[in-house]
Amino acid sequence: MTDATRETGNSVPHSPVLQTVELGLHWPTIDPFLFCAHHLDIYPPGDERLGPAASLDGRELGSDFTLRDGWRMYHGSVVPGFPQHPHRGFETVTYVRSGFVDHSDSLGATARFGQGDVQWLTAGSGIVHCEMFPLLDRSTPNPTELFQIWVNLPAANKMVDPHFTMFWNEQIPKIHHLSANGADGTITVIAGQFPGSSPDTMPLPPPPDSWASTPDSDLAIWHLSLEPGAAFELPRAQHADTIRVLYLFDGDDLKIGSDSIPGSTGAVVRCDEPITISSLGGADCLVLQARPIGDPVAQQGPFVMNTRAELLQAFEDYRRTGFGGWPWPTDDPVHPAASGRFAKHPDGRLESAAN
Repeated sequence: MTDATRETGNSVPHSPVLQTVELGLHWPTIDPFLFCAHHLDIYPPGDERLGPAASLDGRELGSDFTLRDGWRMYHGSVVPGFPQHPHRGFETVTYVRSGFVDHSDSLGATARFGQGDVQWLTAGSGIVHCEMFPLLDRSTPNPTELFQIWVNLPAANKMVDPHFTMFWNEQIPKIHHLSANGADGTITVIAGQFPGSSPDTMPLPPPPDSWASTPDSDLAIWHLSLEPGAAFELPRAQHADTIRVLYLFDGDDLKIGSDSIPGSTGAVVRCDEPITISSLGGADCLVLQARPIGDPVAQQGPFVMNTRAELLQAFEDYRRTGFGGWPWPTDDPVHPAASGRFAKHPDGRLESAAN
């Protein structure tokens, strides 16, 4: 993870918790994951432009990352979010628990997703996109919670064609495990089959060039939600070199085996044997696991390559081509308020959560 990590449980033989770190807006991760951002903003009611119906005075518009009155504008000036920006050499997995994201990109694709949906975007050789957070409710607050996970691409796939896939909430498998006391533990399976689960809970297929599509990558993204008193077992991973990190992002009471961790904590846990997780008060965790890619990483801002020369080439290519240019009239387009959850792909194919 980072130098902020600390060893825990050293006095307890075979402790399931190997390392912990405190969590903030950006979470430290381990190869092949590059980072994970946890955005949680309680936005006020929206206005006619789908921005906050509140004063923006005193905010550093264009770079507002300070949590003020419970929310941030990020790089947005009217609607919160991230106006057009480029990526190359990796993937973004955006899991929206509440609120909405309006996507537009340099390939001409658009989407509105949220309420449990996931967008998996392979940037590959280069794409420009925007991610805006429209505030659709004009009478009550617009809570928005999402995770954006950056997943590295193997060297051989750094320059593949860009591609995005939508996982609608209604299609994403959920596994329910009832404890003896009747408390429910739910596993939302975004990627990676949960070991021992039934065939009808197989995860949706990831993009074809993703590390997650490599048969032996053992890559998984799971959301674990425990009601008060719930407990269930995390099975062992498929491979001895798999690394598993559990992030407790909601709740202050979680036991991993016999170890307790506080709220807002990430924990590298053993995955060579089953471990039991439980919570008396209820908890939500995100699990990221995979075998490392092991390639060298050269990163600067929105570009992730293997060498410094490849980074310089990425900046030069972006200056020269704009990765296809920006086909939209503004840097921060949003869709009409009445639009449902939908995706329009670069080839014109339309899909929606209702399909």
